[in-house]
Amino acid sequence: MKTFFTSLLLIFFLQTAFSQSHILPKFLRKMFLNKDTSKKSSFVILPAISSAPETGLEVGGAGLYSFYTDSVKSDTRVSSIFGYATVATKGQTRFSINSSYWTPGNSYHFTVGISYVDFPFSFYGIGNDTRSADITKIDQKRLKLYLGAEKKITDELYVGFVSGAQRFHIPQTDYRTIFYSDPRVQNHGGGSNIYIGPSVTFDTRNNNTYTTKGAIITSYFEVIRGYGKTDYSGGFLNVEYSQFFALSKKFVLGVDIQEQSLTGSRSPFYLLPALGNDEMMRGYYNGRYRDRNMLAGQTELRYRLSQRWGLVGFVGTGEVFNKSFSWAELKPNYGGGVRYFFDIEKGLSIRADYGIGQKNPGESRQSGFYLALGQAF
Repeated sequence: MKTFFTSLLLIFFLQTAFSQSHILPKFLRKMFLNKDTSKKSSFVILPAISSAPETGLEVGGAGLYSFYTDSVKSDTRVSSIFGYATVATKGQTRFSINSSYWTPGNSYHFTVGISYVDFPFSFYGIGNDTRSADITKIDQKRLKLYLGAEKKITDELYVGFVSGAQRFHIPQTDYRTIFYSDPRVQNHGGGSNIYIGPSVTFDTRNNNTYTTKGAIITSYFEVIRGYGKTDYSGGFLNVEYSQFFALSKKFVLGVDIQEQSLTGSRSPFYLLPALGNDEMMRGYYNGRYRDRNMLAGQTELRYRLSQRWGLVGFVGTGEVFNKSFSWAELKPNYGGGVRYFFDIEKGLSIRADYGIGQKNPGESRQSGFYLALGQAF
């Protein structure tokens, strides 16, 4: 898929050419150029345009509304509502909306979301050594709902639960592809499940949107139960550790490690941990490598050029595996990016990253460009 994003260039032009004038409409100045440092709410939108043979032209955008639930207590963290929607000329759609809500004094943290996807994806097989020659375009319809809640036990410790429901519908495709010929691919037609489980978070960060010091460890375990024609019962474990070090007033070093595991006797392919996205292992197509376990890590050096602009460089490594982790199978990634802070007080930014991954024999080097709201971790 070839994707064309002009938002960051547009913002740079607006910020340099019109920051001192009133030529722009007030709502654009408020979104991208406002320097108000009070604890007010803010809203920003980004357009998205892409094209691919299987979808035609896809248009849409993303929006982020951020706010504080308490303007008096200085330690109350930023809450947000994020939405994303696109539509393609060949009928495909993508939609999601989610919220992170912190009560006054951070006594409770709630997350809730819903997403719907009617969009094709690329399937390469199962394992850490898939080939680009085996690519199969798979249509899918996917609906996800989730709810999480945690209560502050101490200043750093939160305990709660995660819950949700998922439905995956995969129409039949060419039986001559690896999607059907590989016996490790299970539940070809999709399935439905519900889940619930405990969550624990240890958080010492000084800021949840632009962290310069502190650490956060998040962990949860989903007890999954299939229903309908799905006979899968098992669980999904996620543990992630991030820590940040202020090297100077302008330099921050971040370290991030994540582990995911699918448990149970079966392995529905759509539930398997996958390597690569806009937050971890940037440069790899999400789902190019998938298996029952995933372990990855990265470090990112952040340089704050000014209140508005920042630069980052990152390196990382990771792999997926069935049972045994192998140091020799680790895949590298590296890259860099630009940050534009549209809300200086909250530390909210638009980021553009380019990630580079592994070059397999006979294939082009894997890479990817990402435009998103907020930091990678």
